[in-house]
Amino acid sequence: MWMKAKWLVLWSLWVARLARQPTVPLRVSGGRVRGSVAHDGSHTAYLGIPYASLTEDNRFQAPGPEPTWEGVYDAIDDKVTCYQSTMVGAILMGREDCLALNVFTPVYPADTPLPIMVFIHGGGFIEGSGAPLIYGPNYLVPKGVILVTFNYRLNVHGFLSLGIKEAPGNAGMKDQVAALRWVQRNIRVFGGDPDNVTIFGESAGGASVSYHLLSLMSVGLFHKAITQSGSSLMAWAQQATPEHIARRVAKAMGYVTEDPYELYKIFKNKPLEELTQVKLPLDKKKTMLSRHIFAPSVEKIFDGVEPFLTKDPYQLFLSGEYNKVPMIVGTNSDEGYLFVGVENPLVVPNVDIEDSLPNDLVFPSASEKKRVAEEVKKMYMGDEPISEAPIAQFKISRFYGEPFFNFPSMAESELLLNSSGQPLYHYYFNYDGWRNIGKFVSGPIIRSSTGMSHGDDIFYLFYQPFIPAWFDMEMINRVTTMWTNFAKYGDPTPETTALLPLRWLPARKEAPQALAIDKELSIIPMWHRESLKFWKHVYSKYRRKC
Repeated sequence: MWMKAKWLVLWSLWVARLARQPTVPLRVSGGRVRGSVAHDGSHTAYLGIPYASLTEDNRFQAPGPEPTWEGVYDAIDDKVTCYQSTMVGAILMGREDCLALNVFTPVYPADTPLPIMVFIHGGGFIEGSGAPLIYGPNYLVPKGVILVTFNYRLNVHGFLSLGIKEAPGNAGMKDQVAALRWVQRNIRVFGGDPDNVTIFGESAGGASVSYHLLSLMSVGLFHKAITQSGSSLMAWAQQATPEHIARRVAKAMGYVTEDPYELYKIFKNKPLEELTQVKLPLDKKKTMLSRHIFAPSVEKIFDGVEPFLTKDPYQLFLSGEYNKVPMIVGTNSDEGYLFVGVENPLVVPNVDIEDSLPNDLVFPSASEKKRVAEEVKKMYMGDEPISEAPIAQFKISRFYGEPFFNFPSMAESELLLNSSGQPLYHYYFNYDGWRNIGKFVSGPIIRSSTGMSHGDDIFYLFYQPFIPAWFDMEMINRVTTMWTNFAKYGDPTPETTALLPLRWLPARKEAPQALAIDKELSIIPMWHRESLKFWKHVYSKYRRKC
């Protein structure tokens, strides 16, 4: 009997650990909200709080006001996503009214309001969400910050731009602004400091952070910023001809018209499931980054419509017309690994460098473009032909990465150093660990190579319950400490420690340097590869002028 009682007590304790432990309700602007304490005691979570509203009437416009409710809203839904099709197009998921956010706080209240870190997810502006399954708070929040993640509209739903008042563009970016405004209104009740908000993001999320620097809508909503493998200067992260893109998508659905109002009727009356699944004909000569279509764009100005972006990003950075805040900017060493790994197999052996050059390069003649393309091919491929061979895929991965990710982030840093007047910390992430998931899915020769692929940094900042961290905890602690130090103090290494034995000083305009984040920390020149200097020269001659 005693043994049975003992096992009953142990079983009860184990079950109690898995049972939901609700928090005390808090009052936010929409009503009262109740969260849960994490099972491991690392944080409290308020999941799926609606921050704005969507209806068919504002489908391609700025979101409406946040919903209100009676009683207590149980914030426990971690599966809210916006309509999307996965990168390979195999799965459709999500819903139209999807604007929800998650707030993660330390379990025990602090003596003073805590810094806020608002993360913007990536996914090429066509997929992703702020779900804790990928962006778990367990590594960041215990270091004394509040973490906020959220969803925003994607694909045609978020970035259709027809140049008319009914579909002016950048709806997804206006969702992001609505989320940041919600944080300003409500974060005090969670113990946060609305005057100390750091926005950070990876890939399209990093590009989004860069866009918030440029938008008048975002003024005063954040105080520091971190861009990871993302910039508004990346060719894939901007629509130069959004109305043309809309006509191409309509044609793929069987409609041919030049009239933007006719296009609006077509898009407005189609179910979002159908719009999300529309695919343009595959161009086997262009890489997936060159085929990318939906992204933020420059808007026309209409009475009664608050625009997000009205000028070209490069020109805004060049003229100094942007929100000037302390920043961390950086990329991973081998961004292109992932994209070669998930590329359509029909494309890889047929890639044409000339057709795949970034679309923000404009050449004076076809012969000049061809000459530059030949230089690019020689620089990356040498004498190896483009083919399905693993060595060829390994070599061309640099073309998928450097002009589309590494170079634009460095170019943004250089522009910021010219006019920001605020500290800027540039980094280069080269750690080769067990959580480099993007690299591991990219084929055998890449998997066995050193370096860090696009997206690998996410797994050293956020907790994922399905990926062990035993061998990489030192790097996880190192990166999360630098990021949370920056959120707290505006300095990622305010002092040297055993974990951070090297001071990471702001870059200097005269000789910009970067922190190489590897097994050991070191300082290297920001322009540390000859191929990156090549792209700097190319863009100085051929960057599209708006």
